Amino acid sequence: MKVLLLNGGPHKEGCTYTALSEVAATLQAAGVETEIVWLGVKPVAGCIGCGSCAEKKACFRDDVVNEFLDKAAEADGFVFGSPVHFASASGAITSFMDRAFYAGNRRGVFTGKPAAAIASCRRGGATATFDQLNKYFTISSMPVVSSQYWNMVHGNTPDEVRQDLEGLQTMRTLGRNMAWLLRCIEAGRQAGIDFPRGAEEPLRTNFIR
Repeated sequence: MKVLLLNGGPHKEGCTYTALSEVAATLQAAGVETEIVWLGVKPVAGCIGCGSCAEKKACFRDDVVNEFLDKAAEADGFVFGSPVHFASASGAITSFMDRAFYAGNRRGVFTGKPAAAIASCRRGGATATFDQLNKYFTISSMPVVSSQYWNMVHGNTPDEVRQDLEGLQTMRTLGRNMAWLLRCIEAGRQAGIDFPRGAEEPLRTNFIR
């Protein structure tokens, strides 16, 4: 089993990375392979509604969205981490999530796979960021993994984050819960119980007639 963790912070080993590393270490201790993917600092374009992501590759072919989607197809679970910018997820990860999930849902790479969001903040705005990121999962038929508290850490530097003992414990609990759910899903498959796909054709109701 493998979990992809996305570091949506502008610093490769900053506060968001520090929180994700705690989750990753817990998953590894439970026998789950992990990979932390850094969003980086190159511009990530938002969706332009061109529809080309219905093809094998999304538009803007040279950016991190396509690289991530290739990895996502082989992953069993996900953790998406963002810093808090003005009481919401960063602009870069918002553009990334819009395109990754629009394209990924068309290709079926997320359906039925557990996911979690984490937020890293200096002081406030973490719950708004947490709520924003969770909406991508709940529109994509993904089981949402919870913890003992909302998935957030506080600190202005990695060292300060490491002093947030409750925040780090929340990350470890999240890792254990993710590993448990992945094992439950695998045990279900072995017992002949798989994710319910294709029970109904999707319906879309437009309110302008």
